[in-house]
Amino acid sequence: MTSRDEEKRQAAQRAIGYVEPGSVIGVGTGSTVAHFIDALGAIADHIHAAVSSSEQSTARLKQHGIRVIDLNAAGELAVYVDGADECDPRRRLIKGGGAALTREKIIAAASRTFVCMIDSSKRVDMLGKFPLPLEVIPMARDYVARQIAKRGGRPVWRENVVTDNGNWILDVHDWKIADPLALETELNQITGVVCVGLFAHRPADIVLIGDSVMT
Repeated sequence: MTSRDEEKRQAAQRAIGYVEPGSVIGVGTGSTVAHFIDALGAIADHIHAAVSSSEQSTARLKQHGIRVIDLNAAGELAVYVDGADECDPRRRLIKGGGAALTREKIIAAASRTFVCMIDSSKRVDMLGKFPLPLEVIPMARDYVARQIAKRGGRPVWRENVVTDNGNWILDVHDWKIADPLALETELNQITGVVCVGLFAHRPADIVLIGDSVMT
């Protein structure tokens, strides 16, 4: 196991400590979340159910005997546990490498506490080295790409990828994101954009890096 994998496993184990007995928890998507779901399986009887951000995570949760319910039936969630592709010092994130950003953002918004698990390579001073994912309506792909290019970004269509919502992903390269809040707001106004992979208006509350908490 590489040091990065070990950090992911350690963060996932530590995140279990934020799971409240008898609660419905939000569960994200990705390699670090896979470690978390496996750890969650050991205490499956202690939680009521989970709300999942992707079909991939849903399948893994069910393999561990964890009941998965719709967010509409869950109400406010006590905690949402997920990973990230980048994290800045103010716990603002880039997410969407696994193409589940829209459902992830919805569940994060519906949760009182957002616990983010990362390895140390994901910690950055400024967001943008990792390409920023945008989920877009398929017919709007070219239009949105032109609007991004006007703003200095280099959009690349993630071909052969369809989100669980039936949409496409544009990955925006060559941006140094000095003001994530403003950019998230601006991109949300582009017609055809379903969701922006910036989690700035709703950043993580707690960031776990390996077995430590980011301060």
